[in-house]
Amino acid sequence: MHIGHSFPTSYCMTDGARRTVLETVWEEVDLGVIVRSDLKSTSQCNKAAAAARKIIGMVRRNFRKLDVEDFLLIYKTYIRPRLEFCVHSWSPYLSKDIETLERVQRTVTRLVPQLRKFSYEERLQKLRLTTLKDRRQCGNMIEVFKLLEELKMSTTTSSSH
Repeated sequence: MHIGHSFPTSYCMTDGARRTVLETVWEEVDLGVIVRSDLKSTSQCNKAAAAARKIIGMVRRNFRKLDVEDFLLIYKTYIRPRLEFCVHSWSPYLSKDIETLERVQRTVTRLVPQLRKFSYEERLQKLRLTTLKDRRQCGNMIEVFKLLEELKMSTTTSSSH
């Protein structure tokens, strides 16, 4: 895989006298995360959205009437993890990718019959949920805080010795 350039380059492996030319790939899956040579997360977003939609379909088929508590349990246990799997390694930055994931959450919040008449933002408020974009930003801020605190702790510890 060529990351960051599109120059025609070939790579070879040599095993004794035998030489094998390696195949060029544009996309690779590692630990369930799709990595593309252009570093765009569109494929991963589509994969995550499709996995979440499958679960939503199962929920629709098996639960006719969902109250808020049951919905939250099902959503937080089975659906949201599909949308956020390894999200820190592939965090979507394109508007269309962010909207793809948000559309799934918008759809799933309509599963609660008494909330269908409300707007998406009102449904999120009543369910005490945030947008997926806000959750990613909060997670990023937590990671930055942990890094800064670790840095602060390491400088404090080294200066005290």
